[in-house]
Amino acid sequence: MPKSNLPTYAIVELLMRLEAHNNLIGHYKDHNISKSDVIVKTTGGAIRFPETLVMQQFQDPELVPDEILLETVSSFKPIS
Repeated sequence: MPKSNLPTYAIVELLMRLEAHNNLIGHYKDHNISKSDVIVKTTGGAIRFPETLVMQQFQDPELVPDEILLETVSSFKPIS
């Protein structure tokens, strides 16, 4: 999926939800797509989302379970 076809606000919403689990993540700056993952640059570092998670957040955010969010938090790499 091209970067321009991905709903950026769904990424921002995911970051807001993840902030409850790790407040170092920060705010959205940019994103790139790599295979089926979305690599998101934030004010605090970078985090990787499966493209399917972004689309699920876009289509029906209530169906995104906290367990998946907790798994996603582990991919966060802070700025060094």
